[in-house]
Amino acid sequence: MLYFLSELSDGGDIFNLFRYITFRAGGAFLTALVFGFIFGRPLINFLRRKQKKGQPIRADGPEGHILTKAGTPTMGGLLILSALLLSTLLWARLDNGFVWLVLFVTAAFGVIGFADDYSKVTKQDVAGLSSRLRLVIGFLIALIASVWAMWLHPEALAGYLALPVFKDTLINLSVLFVPFAMIVIVGAANAVNMTDGLDGLAIMPVMIAGGSFGIIAYVVGRTDFTEYLDVHYVPGTGEIAVFIAALIGGGLGFLWYNAPPAAVFMGDTGSLALGGALGAIAVATKHEIVLAIIGGLFVVEALSVIIQVLYYKRTKKRIFLMAPIHHHFEKMGWPESQIVIRFWIISVILALVGLATLKLR
Repeated sequence: MLYFLSELSDGGDIFNLFRYITFRAGGAFLTALVFGFIFGRPLINFLRRKQKKGQPIRADGPEGHILTKAGTPTMGGLLILSALLLSTLLWARLDNGFVWLVLFVTAAFGVIGFADDYSKVTKQDVAGLSSRLRLVIGFLIALIASVWAMWLHPEALAGYLALPVFKDTLINLSVLFVPFAMIVIVGAANAVNMTDGLDGLAIMPVMIAGGSFGIIAYVVGRTDFTEYLDVHYVPGTGEIAVFIAALIGGGLGFLWYNAPPAAVFMGDTGSLALGGALGAIAVATKHEIVLAIIGGLFVVEALSVIIQVLYYKRTKKRIFLMAPIHHHFEKMGWPESQIVIRFWIISVILALVGLATLKLR
């Protein structure tokens, strides 16, 4: 919205700053951060009054959770999404299709998550919406987003899968790109959702992955950088960096209240929305495989659940003490803060590995 101020510039005044993505990204970050600090406590108090008993706690989960987490309100993702959406609309170019694509996926998955959280809180049942219904709606959203992305991509890239490290390598998936992109978006949404099980565990890796993709989006949206690094140029994706800056600002504002011991949980409202956003950004920037590297922590969390379920159905035995895998370490006796910080460290390492693929060609 504020980008229109650049039209008032004669090239040598303050209004000219609004032409630059980096300036507007900084503005989006600060706006979202301040929004989180200002409205965080009032929102938590509101959620606490409305929810009474807070988020229901799994009876079969780690024993300490019943004592330490009972009564904590959920749907804290509303704080992140409000800050993120407001800041993006304020600072991003609203004539950019990729911005609207990512906003659509984020908001739509946020609605699914909100409905799931609302069901859990009102019924005081950890089940929430049926997993099948969530998946069906999620894949419908991803279908729209995948076709939309193909339409926005230049003809030379539409329907193609770009491989990291291998220079100029493209695999023509044609129409199969749509189901592939759908799996990326829905998979990312649900993987982040599974990771959100300890105070501060999900939001920091989301911000780390988001920051990495902010760099990627900015790079692949500029011809000078893409020519130097030999990566594929996707015009318009640089504007996604404004969205990601707002995500990081809103995420930090939320983490202020979500740090152990959490005053509020993100809930599915936040985790599904943020995971979906990461998936959509990976599809938009043609870095779907790199998402599996940068978001490797989310991949491991999701795989631990899949492996546990399949192995138990086959043998009636468990590989992990409890899935997702962060609960396995809790059952082993690791303190919650130790698990969270170590997972943050792993996220940083994976992000650096993923970013290295920009240079390794």
